[in-house]
Amino acid sequence: MIAEVGKMAWRWFEVMHERAGRFAGVIVSAATVLTLVAGGTASALPNSGPDTGSSGGYQAPTESSTGLSAFPVIDRIEPITDRWLRVFVQSPAMHRVMQVQVLLPVNRDRPRPTVYLLDGRGAPEDASTWTMQGHGVEFFADKYVNVVMTTGGPANLYTDWQSRDSVLGINKWETFLVRELPPLIDVHFEGNGRNAVQGVSMGAGAAMVLAARNRGLYRAVAAHSGCYSTAPGFGQAQARAIVTTYGGNPDNMFGLPDDPDWLAHDVLTHAENLRGIAIYLSSGSGVPGAHDVTGRADLPEAIAIGGPLEAGAFVCTVALAERLAQLDIPALVNLRLTGTHSWPYWAEESARAWPLIARALEAGT
Repeated sequence: MIAEVGKMAWRWFEVMHERAGRFAGVIVSAATVLTLVAGGTASALPNSGPDTGSSGGYQAPTESSTGLSAFPVIDRIEPITDRWLRVFVQSPAMHRVMQVQVLLPVNRDRPRPTVYLLDGRGAPEDASTWTMQGHGVEFFADKYVNVVMTTGGPANLYTDWQSRDSVLGINKWETFLVRELPPLIDVHFEGNGRNAVQGVSMGAGAAMVLAARNRGLYRAVAAHSGCYSTAPGFGQAQARAIVTTYGGNPDNMFGLPDDPDWLAHDVLTHAENLRGIAIYLSSGSGVPGAHDVTGRADLPEAIAIGGPLEAGAFVCTVALAERLAQLDIPALVNLRLTGTHSWPYWAEESARAWPLIARALEAGT
């Protein structure tokens, strides 16, 4: 299914690239700034391939309500360093103890904002690629925010599923991320109630969905190389493809193709709900760029798989940028003329998004 979506993206790419060109270097509206840049200068970032994950034999962690509190509570905290923590949360919604990882600022003399970071389709079970490949620990070392990173949950779209899946288990991620977790973070780690959410790949689409469906929770949202439609057609096809790559049944997520739950999670349909939130969008074109160079160990995979995936994300990002422009909703959109679906580009985009996020959170730079 991924291959089919990739082919669709390439067929649409030339048309969408031409449409994206209309945004180049102009103020689309008094409130919407869209910027195009080419590639950028390569820097010493980790070589990480496309977000392909490893789906062979995956089975979601066992869930059980036995022994869990009736209300979400922090079960235990395990330090990795003095400011990098594994935090285990008893989640009634997920029917199990969930691990998130938390980065604390060096100076913790007063309450502070919180940034939630969502992983891609191949989310590792006990870690976050934001630290493994995105330089998250180093980047946020001097930022006055709490950072909360999800672990596990590959191919789930960080949403509430209608039914338990035989492979991907119980998925009530939206409930966990917007209702259960934030109050615990604010109480235990001195959050001040000002939040932002940022994601890459699958997590990019999820970040936009969470922001659109939970008005007032986030002051800022940043999304890199994602897709933002679950409507019938290309949008729903790519969402279903994500689920099936890990052996899940997409009907367990939002129902049959004509179920209204699919449109209920379609960001393009509900884009008006993003008004008032600081928005950063980015995508490369899929054409090899500054980080796709000879000597990169995963170069064939980055080009052959990461190229089509990023071309699809480019299509999706242009579509959302156009929708926001139609509604006169402010958004900073970086559509790069090169770049594949991989972490070296996302690490750079996270840094580019930070000033917008910091201003929205009143967190400084």
